[in-house]
Amino acid sequence: MKMADHHQGFDTLVADDERGIRDLLVDFLGERGWRVASTGDGRAAVSALQRSGGLCRLVFTDISMPGADGFAVLTAARDANPSAYVVMITGYGSLETAIQAVRLGAQDYLTKPFSLGQVDVILKQAAARFALESERRRKADREVLTALASIEDRLASIERHLKMPM
Repeated sequence: MKMADHHQGFDTLVADDERGIRDLLVDFLGERGWRVASTGDGRAAVSALQRSGGLCRLVFTDISMPGADGFAVLTAARDANPSAYVVMITGYGSLETAIQAVRLGAQDYLTKPFSLGQVDVILKQAAARFALESERRRKADREVLTALASIEDRLASIERHLKMPM
């Protein structure tokens, strides 16, 4: 497995057995600030995702690879991080397979040959989704804190009432 930079962790995984496509995506994503790991083998991709600690948020995976297919990578990505944004890469002849992958939880697909403009659109969609999820988490956190404060106020009131002389 190749790391595009020298960070220990990665937030993006590119899995494709075609070196040209893999290198193109690794360079493109790296230029946009993503910490990218890559592999040409499906089994290595699954293993990397299992060891990622859930930090991998964006996955580009070819559907047809040695070792394990893109569906195994999709499943591993979901297991590691249920909110990971998974993009399936497919040859034109297997478009139906890509559509099936989206039904099974992939967010998007790219049909070879694809343009970097298409990848850019996917990155914008992924960023918008990450921002929305982050906002939802912040809102949920605020609601929990408000509920806890209310419970603490109620407990303090009960304690004051219990301490009152009868």
